[in-house]
Amino acid sequence: MDTMLANLEKDTGFRLRVLCQAYPNTPGLAVRDYWSVGKEDQKDDKYVILVVDEFGGKGNVLNFNVGEGVKFALPNLFWTRLQGKYGSTFFVKENGIDLAIVNAVEAIVTCLRSEDGFCVNVPDSGVSMKSLGM
Repeated sequence: MDTMLANLEKDTGFRLRVLCQAYPNTPGLAVRDYWSVGKEDQKDDKYVILVVDEFGGKGNVLNFNVGEGVKFALPNLFWTRLQGKYGSTFFVKENGIDLAIVNAVEAIVTCLRSEDGFCVNVPDSGVSMKSLGM
């Protein structure tokens, strides 16, 4: 995954970071400084932070902090659909949190690299699901 994210940033300028946390032990806004994202005076707004938190098995595990420079390529509807597809408690119980994270990352990367440069719908399956025979 590290290589995939590094290549995405190098090739497109989009930065995708994954933060796994367990509420209430969260880094909060400290990630903005750590990853240099989301600062008000910042010119580089092509970032996504995927926040993964199981909240004790209650609710959706995927949340997103999306920079303004990504919102045209991946509008709010995309994030809602991605959250519903891979972040639901049903998906996580059936497939595991690791596959939920990998599939979400692969869907984001696929859309940001697409010829259209725009996605509203989540791709049907990621590379990882194909390798599992799904």
